[in-house]
Amino acid sequence: DLDSAKLELKEFIPHVKNISDNSIRKMAGRDLARFKRFKNQGIAVKFGRFTQKENYQIQKNIEEFLLITGIENAEKLLFSYRYPEEQKTIQRLKTEHQFCEKLSEGIPRPWRLIYYRARKIYDPKNYKGKYSDEEKEKLLRYQARHGNDWKKISGMMSRSNQSLARKYSEIKSAVNYGPWSTEEVQKLVRAVKEVIRKRLEEEEADFLPSAESPSGDLLIEREKLYQNLPWTEIETQVGTRYWRQCKQKW
Repeated sequence: DLDSAKLELKEFIPHVKNISDNSIRKMAGRDLARFKRFKNQGIAVKFGRFTQKENYQIQKNIEEFLLITGIENAEKLLFSYRYPEEQKTIQRLKTEHQFCEKLSEGIPRPWRLIYYRARKIYDPKNYKGKYSDEEKEKLLRYQARHGNDWKKISGMMSRSNQSLARKYSEIKSAVNYGPWSTEEVQKLVRAVKEVIRKRLEEEEADFLPSAESPSGDLLIEREKLYQNLPWTEIETQVGTRYWRQCKQKW
């Protein structure tokens, strides 16, 4: 049941309240048992940047799965919609040989994040270099027509979903690429402080300690100041920088 799943997942994912019910149901099936096994081994669930060791493990898992199933390459495995004539066969093999379990083997992270990382590693369209002015114009035009359907736009532009989403985030508004002004830094600090305070109110038990300093500032674990922050929301509040700039500056 959904409430029980939320309660159990909260032990491993403090921000579970911010996750949609549909995603929680999927995580309960794909991740909960894995998380418990990792806990018994004394291994904590991780978020943030993937390590080189984890990238190698993903590659190892993919290669082993290709050998087991006979699927020709990782692009067909991870982007089967690009091969409509083979898609049903690929999906059947993924189900029969438990693709979800095999891909996440040995990696203490939510399955969805592992899957997205694997797609980023193996997508040949993810390494096409700098966008031309013509591509930027096409991206804006297609997004206006199809919204954030990056899968569809990817097929039209031969760029990866992730690359298109990032580039659109960069060019969708007037963005400053020069040195940060004092005003911009102040906006960034206020935006981050606001989302952290909001999160603290929602999940007070997850922030230790939750007392205030003599100056009135909240005393929060250092990791909570930079892990899993809603950067697109912060981008909107800063206004003149895209989310990746905000994250790097912070």
